[in-house]
Amino acid sequence: MSALSDLRVLDLTQVLAGPYCTMLLADMGADVVKVERPGGDLIRRNPPFAEDPEAEAYGGYFQSVNRGKRSLELDLGDEDDRGDFLHLVETADVVVENYRAGTMEKFDLGYETLRERNPQLIYSSIRGFGDPRTGESPRQGQPSFDLIAQALGGVMSITGQPDGPPTKVGPGIGDLFTAVLNCAGILAAVHHRERTGEGQHVDTGMYDAMISMCERAIYQHSYTGEIPGRRGNSHPTLFPYDAFETADGHVVIAAFGDGHWTALCRAMEQPDLAAEYDSGAARLANREALRAAIAEWTAERHTAAIVDLLEGDVPAAPVQDTADIFADEHVHAREMLVEVDQPGADRSVTIAGSPIKLSATMPEPGGRAPLLDEHRDELLGELAERTDAATSGATAGND
Repeated sequence: MSALSDLRVLDLTQVLAGPYCTMLLADMGADVVKVERPGGDLIRRNPPFAEDPEAEAYGGYFQSVNRGKRSLELDLGDEDDRGDFLHLVETADVVVENYRAGTMEKFDLGYETLRERNPQLIYSSIRGFGDPRTGESPRQGQPSFDLIAQALGGVMSITGQPDGPPTKVGPGIGDLFTAVLNCAGILAAVHHRERTGEGQHVDTGMYDAMISMCERAIYQHSYTGEIPGRRGNSHPTLFPYDAFETADGHVVIAAFGDGHWTALCRAMEQPDLAAEYDSGAARLANREALRAAIAEWTAERHTAAIVDLLEGDVPAAPVQDTADIFADEHVHAREMLVEVDQPGADRSVTIAGSPIKLSATMPEPGGRAPLLDEHRDELLGELAERTDAATSGATAGND
């Protein structure tokens, strides 16, 4: 039995934030039913493809965040499809959607309507700027993507080189961090329901999530009155805590504590630096000169030699690319690479595993992502069976 094996989730989300949230729930055992609009999720046809885009049912983008789900294609504007969806809601635990505010209400399927069908339902929304039910904002109704959230939430203003432009973080953190927070909110609502029997609305805004992620910039501005800027790979209040070029790549070194700093200076065969700059304040005040000294030392050595020399005494690591990650023993020991089938290709593909580890109910990323409408017969068949059972029960009661 998995941790969430008794939880059914109706997933009306698409692209990244919503699907990643429901993927986490599926990894932990929830029965996630991906209710897709006619034609399916917008990213089904996004590259890359394993072999032949024409033969494959979907690309890597869709595969990565929709594993282990069941698919049902419904047109919520169609009366019959809307009825099927409402019947599914009656036995669901959670509904997740990431439309613009007001979209579900256009189909008369907003939180209040669904709550009438299922008072214990947990209704979760992921939007760029949140839902009016939890706090009205003049931005609600505006479209949002990861890039928008990173720009508004302060991420880009503190990312990049000091003399360079504002820079987006590589992964879609506007989507992914919001998704993780929303997943936590759903699980909190499930716990609340177990104690009280009450469902509720869970709401997570991408802009809000980015402000939470940039907590350091918020308190810095409050404490100092200054606007934090871009510092490249360095840290505003800790040194050394930076990336350094080596003879064959880059290494990161985090030796801001006195003990680690002393060990780094010993490895560099410059104990005088440890004695002269023996406090964090002294190192910060002279960071440029000290950075130059460390950079000169790393530039003459290979990355592996530096890491081997510092290992166990100073926090240090190579800057890895994906080829390095695929070859890392830790990654395989922790099962962070998962092989899944790719419909339309003659080989399996690799996607990221689950970072959530539980000792008794270990999450297990399910099989491949579903084909569009792949599970229609079994899902609607389950509805028909429940309807027949309810009808039989009512007839027996009348007898």
